[in-house]
Amino acid sequence: MTRTASIRLAAIVLSALAFVATACSSGGGVDATLKDFEISLGSSSGDAGDVTFNITNDGPSAHEFVVFKTDLAPDALPTVDDENGIPIVDEEGEGIELVDEAEDIAPDSSTDLTVSLDAGSYVIICNIPGHYEQGMHTSFTTS
Repeated sequence: MTRTASIRLAAIVLSALAFVATACSSGGGVDATLKDFEISLGSSSGDAGDVTFNITNDGPSAHEFVVFKTDLAPDALPTVDDENGIPIVDEEGEGIELVDEAEDIAPDSSTDLTVSLDAGSYVIICNIPGHYEQGMHTSFTTS
């Protein structure tokens, strides 16, 4: 086998291994749809570990996808007023722990957010001013 053929074969084998490793990773995908003013999940629970949220913004405005670990009800997170006096969730508030977020998700676009979740209760929100107060929140649990 020539050196060039060996390099090509090695590249093919490495690509295949990377694909298998990705396909066999722990956790799974959860479809999430954002729209004014709702967050819908394909499943409200999953296994602890790495969880990928496959997020689609059905618009008509930009949204965020913010994951908090908390035992609080989805509509009971601590809030503060932003600089314009519009309520937002206090991301450092008592009783919640920010896990991760996807910001500025444009209308009619999609993105993925992979987070490592311990067993427990989570709340997912859009924290664009006023959106949480208008109902953009849902719960998610892992075991």
